[in-house]
Amino acid sequence: MASKKKKKLTPVMQEYQELAKKIEPKRPILQNCIRAFIAGGIICEIGEIIQQMFMKWGGMDQKEAASPTVAVLILLSVILTSFGVYDKIAQWAGAGSAVPVTGFANSMASAAIEHRSEGLVLGVGANMFKLAGSVIVFGTVAAFIIALLRLIFDPSSAGGAS
Repeated sequence: MASKKKKKLTPVMQEYQELAKKIEPKRPILQNCIRAFIAGGIICEIGEIIQQMFMKWGGMDQKEAASPTVAVLILLSVILTSFGVYDKIAQWAGAGSAVPVTGFANSMASAAIEHRSEGLVLGVGANMFKLAGSVIVFGTVAAFIIALLRLIFDPSSAGGAS
């Protein structure tokens, strides 16, 4: 497909693209992967510590501690985003900070902060949910498809009994 695009370009455009490709700095893929792994691991470790705290001091079991743990991680992410710290972490960590739930909270909070001058409904609400809308729709459709497949391949699971 790249060769088809190249054929449509004029010779000058092709020459420019070749020159730009030579000058473009190489991406440190291995370094980026290591940073993402470390950052994602640290975020998950913080989540595990928070969950263990809920279990030890809150008297919860692992299943009960899961929801408040996610809520605390989201809250921490939003607080760090509002102070501009999460963006610095994300610059260093790349995908390692974007994949966990904290990355989603960061992107929503960033959109809300960026568009707050446009008002609560048309600024914050509308722009914050541009990202969230697609994620929610994809999650809902994926959950429906998985539930449908489970129903087809394991009919005994119908009715919510596990």
